[in-house]
Amino acid sequence: MLTSTKNMKKILYVILIGIIMTGCSDELLELQPNDRFTEDTFWKTQEHVQLGINACYQTLRQPGLYGGGVPLILLESVSPNSYNYTNSLGVRAITESNHNPSTAGIISNLWSSCYAGIGRTNTLLDRIEPIPMDAALKERIKGEAKFLRALFYFTLVNNYGGVPLILNEPNVAAHSLLPRNTKTQVITQVLKDLAEASAGTVLPLTYTAGNIGRATRGAALSLKTRVLLYNENWQEAATTAKQVMALNTYSLFANYRNLFLPDNENNNEVVFDVQFKSPEFRHNFDIILQRFNTAAPVQNLVDDYYMSDGLPITSSPLYDPLNPYKNRDPRFYQTIGYVGGKFNGQVVTASTFPQTGYTFKKFTVYEDDVVKQLVEDNQSDINFILIRYPDVLLMYAEAQNEFSGPDASVYNAVNLVRDRAGIPALSAGLSKEQIRQQIRHERRIEFAGEALYYYDVKRWKIADKVLTGPVLNSRRQTIGTRLFDPSRDYLWPIPIIEIEDNPNLEQNPGYK
Repeated sequence: MLTSTKNMKKILYVILIGIIMTGCSDELLELQPNDRFTEDTFWKTQEHVQLGINACYQTLRQPGLYGGGVPLILLESVSPNSYNYTNSLGVRAITESNHNPSTAGIISNLWSSCYAGIGRTNTLLDRIEPIPMDAALKERIKGEAKFLRALFYFTLVNNYGGVPLILNEPNVAAHSLLPRNTKTQVITQVLKDLAEASAGTVLPLTYTAGNIGRATRGAALSLKTRVLLYNENWQEAATTAKQVMALNTYSLFANYRNLFLPDNENNNEVVFDVQFKSPEFRHNFDIILQRFNTAAPVQNLVDDYYMSDGLPITSSPLYDPLNPYKNRDPRFYQTIGYVGGKFNGQVVTASTFPQTGYTFKKFTVYEDDVVKQLVEDNQSDINFILIRYPDVLLMYAEAQNEFSGPDASVYNAVNLVRDRAGIPALSAGLSKEQIRQQIRHERRIEFAGEALYYYDVKRWKIADKVLTGPVLNSRRQTIGTRLFDPSRDYLWPIPIIEIEDNPNLEQNPGYK
């Protein structure tokens, strides 16, 4: 939405077309082409509002955000967990600290996609009030729009820092030369939007078929928890996470691997996800992970999986370097395809996944003991999960531990996640620092392959340590090198096209 003048006009056109050319049906936010509307006749009825909010959700499926293969190629491959052997979307440039404001791909795509989403949500919020429609539905849709706007702005802040803060519908003359707001100002608005979205009964706890996938009260509270946690507001983050837990809406799905399979989508563990559906809305996750292996897990991640006794490989008597995959944390087998294991009904060999010897199983349709036909390019439709209930539990544990130390509630939250995984509970009597390290370990393992760890290592200020050094494959051979410049790489550069066309946008430090 807010971008250079010429880009602004393009995005304004996309926002309009995305709304007036989008229809809706009765399930999973399904959007169908519809040519009945024009700019002059839109924003008149309840149906128009419903089409408008669906268009806001549609932005999440853009390749600049969670469509295509972006979460897996980029956000996981710029973390210490996996490796992208090509320079897909500028990934290798980022991991080698060679990126700059001109780097093509995700650095510019994410900016424009988020502002397209912000433009759509702002337009809806500006236009909805005078429209005659069911009052409760109007409040709900406003809550959904505020949740989405908060998500878009939070994504921008995590990657670029402070950005221009726009709260009304797109206006080229008013918005194209705006300077950046501070990170604090943007986060303040994000929290305001989430507080309003999660208040009272604005958003429901659950939806029935036809509306599954929309933002719920639990989703708004959970995103608010994440925002507070990332900004080290420990006490309020813990309090907000407890509100989610007290809703009694979410629980841990019985089987860790199966919760990611298509048959179990929208299960009781999913707090918020991006909905996909064949043949209308598809992505490339299967082919990226199974055939092209372009988000390949690295040896460092594999080494970080504990043994089945709950101890690391460096201290567990169960670890055998000659048989390194035996007796590991069960999540290893449910997450990682490895040489000698089975995936898609076949034994994995060294040539199956040649980049590192490993692949992620999450967000693929393939199971260990069943042979399935390989999914072709842009044929996948597994939902991408943004927030799961274990994240709420571990966010609570982290915030509570940082605020007041390792009390019983911290142990209980972490042990719920470990128990579902099938590893022993934490030892009693751990210090605050020891619990902190255990929580960080749990976050890496529980969410491996889910595009969260990159933001974790940055907010913990350890990225300069864990994102620098050799990249090893399963034979412990060096296949690449990571570099992270702590003086600049905690933020991405503002895309050069934005800087050139808006001289009031100040570039992030260290970028030319």
